[in-house]
Amino acid sequence: MKGGQGGTSKSTVKFRMPTAENLIPIRVDLEMEGQRYKDAFTWNANDPDSEILVFAKRTVKDLNLPSAFTSLIAQSIQSQIAEFRSYEGSEMPTGERVHCLKLDLRVNSTVIRDQFLWDLGNLESDPEEFARGLCRDLELEDPEVGPAIAVAIREQLYELSAQSVASGRETRISKKARRDFGIDFTQSSKIVSAFDLMKRSSMKTSAVRRRIEWDLFEPVVELLTSEEVEALDAREERNAHLKKRQDDKDDPYPNRYMRV
Repeated sequence: MKGGQGGTSKSTVKFRMPTAENLIPIRVDLEMEGQRYKDAFTWNANDPDSEILVFAKRTVKDLNLPSAFTSLIAQSIQSQIAEFRSYEGSEMPTGERVHCLKLDLRVNSTVIRDQFLWDLGNLESDPEEFARGLCRDLELEDPEVGPAIAVAIREQLYELSAQSVASGRETRISKKARRDFGIDFTQSSKIVSAFDLMKRSSMKTSAVRRRIEWDLFEPVVELLTSEEVEALDAREERNAHLKKRQDDKDDPYPNRYMRV
């Protein structure tokens, strides 16, 4: 998968994930009755809402979780999808938009840290294929690492896309204000594109790096021992308990759940 070189056009498209498939990153971390459900996955933005409850019920059944988790899982997914849909209809810029994405993940006993350039203007990009290629290059055998990398990439692409929409709104408001006050904003300084900067520094625009470029963006992989994994899991559990206590303390309606 290549990041691709966008043109210089300032055209826009309706908001969506800047990837070939419009898959939304979903992250769920819930605790109830002494049990915890934690997962990250993607959700097709075009799937009907009725599928959310079906997924929640199947998850609870497969993992033998208390039935109360059904509404909690459904609510968490629904709220994240609703946030994504709040941007739909907004204009999102196209063209060359290169950003540096970073990974800092632990999946089971594998820790991976990396950074690479990604073109948000390439609407045919494929985070899942990139993740599979990275796992092959690094000889990572854990089948859960690839999906986790893809979700982490999608989370960053989503955040950057949402920021571009918000920035666009602010720009339009600013221009309207300038027009109202009779200020000429048509004369602007020349903007140097990200691709021009990359060309000057002899960096590649592809999101997939050649091995000779790994000295610039070198991935780091660490395999933990079982003792180290247990220690990290215990620390994460403690932090999750503390966070839940704080959230319950801050929420005046702790028993308010979505009705399903």
